[in-house]
Amino acid sequence: MFLIFPFSNHKITQFAISFLIMNLIVLSQIFSQTKSHNKKMEIKLYSSAFKEGNFIPVSFSCEGANVSPQLHWRDAPKDVKSFAIIVDDPDAPGGDFVHWVIYNIPGNLNELHEDVTPSRNIPDEVMFGTNGFGKISYGGPCPPAGKPHRYFFKIYALDTVLHHLETGATKQQLLSAMNSHIIAEGHLMGKYQRSK
Repeated sequence: MFLIFPFSNHKITQFAISFLIMNLIVLSQIFSQTKSHNKKMEIKLYSSAFKEGNFIPVSFSCEGANVSPQLHWRDAPKDVKSFAIIVDDPDAPGGDFVHWVIYNIPGNLNELHEDVTPSRNIPDEVMFGTNGFGKISYGGPCPPAGKPHRYFFKIYALDTVLHHLETGATKQQLLSAMNSHIIAEGHLMGKYQRSK
């Protein structure tokens, strides 16, 4: 017994091709939306002390006053709950060296003043982590004599406040706590060369 379809082979082929094309279009749209959703927004980070790729003034290093530089940013998401900043030197002799870890910066801020410490020029809710010098504070560039080192000031916008993270967290502990909560990020790179 044979089943008889009311379509010719030619019509069946056309239908199959149309069906395949429609599926490819749908899959393409899904992929595009997923890619767009996963792509984090970019924050523009600046400093009044130095521009991107330029040298960081001595006053912000261990050879000077060793205070943190002014930082300001724009293009952060509207739904940001808090910011975190990490400063590190990937050119250090022993590998990545951490100079500053600071988090729970209120989401309504867009600037950190110069000379920020746990007790000065900063809201009470902001918390400081432990840097590579073993201190809960900013530690300026302090490379050995030789070639200039690069210092990356990285800012992260989060969809939460890290209430469970106590003062003194390391860079790795902060990165772990921020996992899946980063909605935007940006960076500013400055250089420093020891004078002697």
